[in-house]
Amino acid sequence: MKDSAFLLVNRDVLPQVFAKVIAAKEYLRTGQAASTTEAAKMAGISRSVFYKYKDAVYPYREKTEKQIVTIQVVLYDRPGVLMAVISAFYNEGANILTINQNIPVNGTALVSISCQVDCFTGSMDDLLLRLKQVNGVQRIEHITGE
Repeated sequence: MKDSAFLLVNRDVLPQVFAKVIAAKEYLRTGQAASTTEAAKMAGISRSVFYKYKDAVYPYREKTEKQIVTIQVVLYDRPGVLMAVISAFYNEGANILTINQNIPVNGTALVSISCQVDCFTGSMDDLLLRLKQVNGVQRIEHITGE
């Protein structure tokens, strides 16, 4: 068996400094702190401690968290079709990150939609079924991410 460089350890048995480094990183990520100096101070550690451990300590995240899926659909060039597709994503609880629509050619347009699916109320199959039922969806071209 190959040894991994990573361990999954309960934070209760680790020195508190690791939790403080994670807190400082979260302050920076969310914009609560404008600089590493401010984030370290808010977390109760020194900047040198932050820099010593920042690239080695990460919070554990479940596999499904922040999972991103990209779906490409070909839509007929009619008013309201894209809105109906977006509504299908909304109804399944997807968080849309990007929408890229090409200019329609010969009455259809390729649309690429990327979304987070960690908050899905249904399944990926439910979303695809909803999309296929939208009046104006010609076909689903490509799916990546799940």
